[in-house]
Amino acid sequence: MPSAPDKIRNVAIVGHRGAGKTSLHEALLYEAGVISRMGTVADGTTVSDSDEDERERAMSIATCASTFSWEGRTINLLDTPGEPSFVADALSALHVCEAAIFVVNAVVGVEVQTVRLWERARELDLACLLYVNMLDRERADFFAVLEQLKASFGPHVVATEVPLEGEGEIAGVIDLVDMCALRQQGPARGAVAQEEIPPAQMERAQEYREKLMDEVSELSDALMERYLEGEQIEHAEIVAALKEGTNHGSLFPCVCGAATRNLGTGRLLGAIVEDLPSPVKHGELAIGARKLAPQPGAPLHAYVFKTRADAYAGRVNLLRVFQGTLRHDTQVYNSRTHGRERIGQIVRFAGAGVEHVGELSAGEIGAVAKLKETHAGDWLLAQDGELRALSLRAPAPVMAFAVSPKSHGDEEKMLSSLRRLQEEDPLIDLHRDPQTGEQIVGGLSQVHVEVLLERLRRRFGVEVECKPPRVPYRETIRRSASGHGRHKKQSGGRGQFGDCRIEIEPTDAEAELEFIDQIKGGVIPASFIPAVEKGVREAMSAGVLAGAPVRGVRVRLVDGAYHSVDSSELAFKLAGVAAMREALRAADPVLLEPVMLVRVSVPEECVGDVIGDLSSRRGRPQGMAPAGGLTEIRAEVPMAELLSYAGELRSITGGRGDYTLELLRYEEVPAQIAARVIEAAGAPSEAAHV
Repeated sequence: MPSAPDKIRNVAIVGHRGAGKTSLHEALLYEAGVISRMGTVADGTTVSDSDEDERERAMSIATCASTFSWEGRTINLLDTPGEPSFVADALSALHVCEAAIFVVNAVVGVEVQTVRLWERARELDLACLLYVNMLDRERADFFAVLEQLKASFGPHVVATEVPLEGEGEIAGVIDLVDMCALRQQGPARGAVAQEEIPPAQMERAQEYREKLMDEVSELSDALMERYLEGEQIEHAEIVAALKEGTNHGSLFPCVCGAATRNLGTGRLLGAIVEDLPSPVKHGELAIGARKLAPQPGAPLHAYVFKTRADAYAGRVNLLRVFQGTLRHDTQVYNSRTHGRERIGQIVRFAGAGVEHVGELSAGEIGAVAKLKETHAGDWLLAQDGELRALSLRAPAPVMAFAVSPKSHGDEEKMLSSLRRLQEEDPLIDLHRDPQTGEQIVGGLSQVHVEVLLERLRRRFGVEVECKPPRVPYRETIRRSASGHGRHKKQSGGRGQFGDCRIEIEPTDAEAELEFIDQIKGGVIPASFIPAVEKGVREAMSAGVLAGAPVRGVRVRLVDGAYHSVDSSELAFKLAGVAAMREALRAADPVLLEPVMLVRVSVPEECVGDVIGDLSSRRGRPQGMAPAGGLTEIRAEVPMAELLSYAGELRSITGGRGDYTLELLRYEEVPAQIAARVIEAAGAPSEAAHV
């Protein structure tokens, strides 16, 4: 039976890579009785990391969904990747949940990806709960991390429990609402004993209880007045105020534990049920002019947030029903294609298995397989209509490789398989380079592309050769010039004749071609002028320096000649190519390179080394700012200097550094470097004017 919307909790587990999200997801499933034993990331035995790539790399690459019941509520957990290269999955998960659990490493503290996801969660008005994990590790410090959380996310982050210390390690948690100790008796589910707070830890517990009460009392004028007057605030009032503050984003509870020991997970399940909102509590979703309410009887609106590509099962689409009910063996409309799709089997994921269900009601999350044209970002509707995809605002691909199949007969299979994998990860860029004819695969990082190509081999049996990342150079001009192109050919019978003269001048280096027809007196018939422009554009697709596309040029067609019999569109197109190439050579052409804004987040002790390395890459530091427990360095660096940066940063920071790239602009390449690029491209040296 479908769950009532007010009995549902949709929760994304998010945070930086290595914070223990997958271990927490595993522990929650175990504590809830969904699985009989807890797997580990190191052994590759967790429910979340079922893909071979995930097991080999010991990290999550795709979102894993799990549905189970706890205390009369249906909980949909989405375990998301923390690696920035796969941020699309984390962002998609946030869009279909009402709440997020942010997992933070108790040793490392707040990391950059956690900060970025927090900002997005707050933009989406999600309820946020923080879980400080790995308190059983050496150098773990809950109270230091709590201060980092307050500094990063605001003063309304408040501890609702603190660690219970025991013989030099965490032994459980101290509940600051009920003011009692919950001692862990072992990793078995429910193995917790309630006892009085040890006298040695009472002073600290009371200190943080007061901080909690200060935050709770601020949620209501009536509570504040009673609290200041010293009146006793009842337990039920504290719980109700905590729930209300968390639901409305005015309070962010912080809990703690050690997921691999199943410590603190029972308490966390209780917090999910008691403190986090249902779809009904969260309210309507506004999509343009539409308001989607979590009502099972309303017209269907289901959003596909994740697509999995399989060589045998085809597409498997994970979706969230925002309004109405999705039923087995019915037809729905895809708002993007406007085509109809038949809904076959509907499933929900329960641990490593699946549960077949007849329908998904408003607020529920599940999956449908074998839809013909539907993939991530599509809406399924009861009636055909326009509805835009939810905006992920994810970074653009910046790392590109040229790929080709090792077996010549596999090219079509490679392309079709790549397109299916792109449906699974919309941040992958696939296109054919118009200059070289190469198939280009782009992603957010080298790891991003490597995972894609490994999946191509494993799932679809296609092995490819991968060339190093390419830098998308451009060319432009620095002065005005003119060019004359004539195509004349006579070989018996009808000949070919086209003649044109153009003048070119520089414009904004980012601008596309501006073509102006200034022909007078009909020296070139109007029917042939588009052919001249076509020839000009063809010449601009591969410049005279390194064969890179030309930008920032205004072209005026000023004169020409034609023959009443021999002139043709082809002749004038070829004349346009010749005229443009002559003009480009005379216009002082220069090579341009992409300059990236690099944001590098590193530990404080690595800042000097990282800045020095960026400077050696022709980088220009733009400033620094704290980012959680790290320092974020901003710099402008040419893309050509960043092709091997991931490995270098890992080496400098011991694997603790992280970075993102964003295209800023194009700049002129220094003469010495430009000469090397032009030589490598095989362009004639006399064409260079850099």
